[in-house]
Amino acid sequence: MSESLKEVVREKYGEAAKRAVRGEKSSCCGSSAGDSSCCGTGESSCGDPITSNLYDELERGLLPENAVRASLGCGNPAALAELRAGEIVLDLGSGGGIDVLLSARRVGPTGKAYGLDMTDEMLALARRNQTESGATNVEFLKGEIEAIPLPDASVDVIISNCVINLSGDKDRVLAEAFRVLKPGGRLAVSDVVVRGAVPDVIRKSVELWVGCVAGALEASDYVAKLERAGFVAVSLQPTRVYDLHDAREFLSAQGLDADAVARQVEGQFMSAFVRATRPLPS
Repeated sequence: MSESLKEVVREKYGEAAKRAVRGEKSSCCGSSAGDSSCCGTGESSCGDPITSNLYDELERGLLPENAVRASLGCGNPAALAELRAGEIVLDLGSGGGIDVLLSARRVGPTGKAYGLDMTDEMLALARRNQTESGATNVEFLKGEIEAIPLPDASVDVIISNCVINLSGDKDRVLAEAFRVLKPGGRLAVSDVVVRGAVPDVIRKSVELWVGCVAGALEASDYVAKLERAGFVAVSLQPTRVYDLHDAREFLSAQGLDADAVARQVEGQFMSAFVRATRPLPS
């Protein structure tokens, strides 16, 4: 990730953390920093098709409200990863900590859940949410997903929620994920992927990159990168395909000409659950 893009991401997600503290809900389609007009101030967000309705009522009820408000993901990897008691889990780009806290409950007191984030405001919010939840098997780390601050072969499961697509060096992210996983360990991430060519107007928009779309990989490229990193048993399961209505709302929120662009992206963007395994030694 270039330094300029990294700073935009850091600023964007830092502002999202501040909104959560103020009792406002951010979304993946969020407008520019300091302006919450897109997302409003309630639990609902401007019809955002990416971040809405990812966690059920029971899960939300188990978590601090600020952890839910700060969620900017595109899936529910803690639920889909099939975590087991005693496992060590790492969440890449953990934000306000919602998936870390849910994972910590699933792995139980004999397991542990790490969260990794580069944004000071998000880390402060996550640690506050950890204290409020009473979770003791949780640790939040400051760092970048391209250079994970954990030893080799130290993690059973890696999860992530609409974050890997934000990186400008996805090969490095996946190589690092492979490094810190134990042999037999699992990658189980939610991400936005695309099918087919993406219009240049979207690729060139940094705001959309930060908003989970412009940095998304084509599905077959995602699979190929995982395999090049050494992963096996790679699979990609669509969890939500964004239709024309979704795309129009999303593009309008970014100040783009929705009529000119929406039909070019209909059905091309989807949330997917991506699974892969670090193989055991032969």
